[in-house]
Amino acid sequence: MPVFYRQANGVWEPVTAESPGYFDAVYGDNALTTQVTDGHSTSSSSQPSLMLDMLEALDVEDGDKVGEGATGTGYNSGLICHRVGDRNLITIEVDATLARIAEARLRACGYAPRVVAGDARDGFPDDFPLDRLIVTCGFDTFPYALAKGVRRGGVVVCPLGRGTARLVMSGNGVLEGRFLPGGSYFMKARAAGAVGRVPYPHDAGPFTARTAGTDIALLRGEMFRFVGSLALGEFSDATELDHDGSAVGYRVWTPDGSLAHVKGGTVRQAGPRKLWDVLELAHTWFQSHGNPSRDRFGTTISPHRQFHWLDEPGCRVPSGAGAAD
Repeated sequence: MPVFYRQANGVWEPVTAESPGYFDAVYGDNALTTQVTDGHSTSSSSQPSLMLDMLEALDVEDGDKVGEGATGTGYNSGLICHRVGDRNLITIEVDATLARIAEARLRACGYAPRVVAGDARDGFPDDFPLDRLIVTCGFDTFPYALAKGVRRGGVVVCPLGRGTARLVMSGNGVLEGRFLPGGSYFMKARAAGAVGRVPYPHDAGPFTARTAGTDIALLRGEMFRFVGSLALGEFSDATELDHDGSAVGYRVWTPDGSLAHVKGGTVRQAGPRKLWDVLELAHTWFQSHGNPSRDRFGTTISPHRQFHWLDEPGCRVPSGAGAAD
């Protein structure tokens, strides 16, 4: 019987069929951590309702060839096989052990899709042109090579930031589309053996300090966290809580060594970019546009640039990510 993991007092513990609540969790609408590496969750079984939303957005038709990035447990692969047939699915998993286990599970269910151990960010095999592509790991910036095999008019459904975008491939090789209404909190894409986390910049200094112009609670609100993820690009963050569970401090950092730490109304920043400044600018923009919902946002992706927008491509989301724009 498969095992999943949950945290108890900050420690990951295995949950087996003999554990209290096992079957309630397995058959509930829950995301379940299924692999822990060096104390970090590195694979999961996605929340079923989110999987359903993404599969509905994928809108597969009879005979479609489907690519899946991040096989994980193989659950999503099984659903796709049931719809289009296993010969019409190729799924890529960066962790060779997970790929082997998922393939065995699928075969036990009567499905034999093409399961590849590798990094989907490098693209799918040329001998398998794609009508549809679904990705179940998170990206901050879309790796264009991932979609190189998608045909003109093909559909890509992929987590970006804290949202999920439904994109269509145009004749000139541009992916464009809107975000789905709901949130999206997939584990980040990672290399084999890695944990998918941005290393904390312990040597980020020297710091500059100023009064924080925006309260932590506002920037940690559900909708703005989505907008903030689009503005920052790749990042990690952590919230400091008091004994009552209230947020009293917040840290955010990025791969270039930038770090912002807010506590007691003061923000300290270090590194190439002032991350709190980026977030405050994005929040001001967000409020000035009436706190728009996710499904009003879209993204445009070409081989050379990508940017996010509100309502139409001319109204761009402020970006401090440093990506091509």
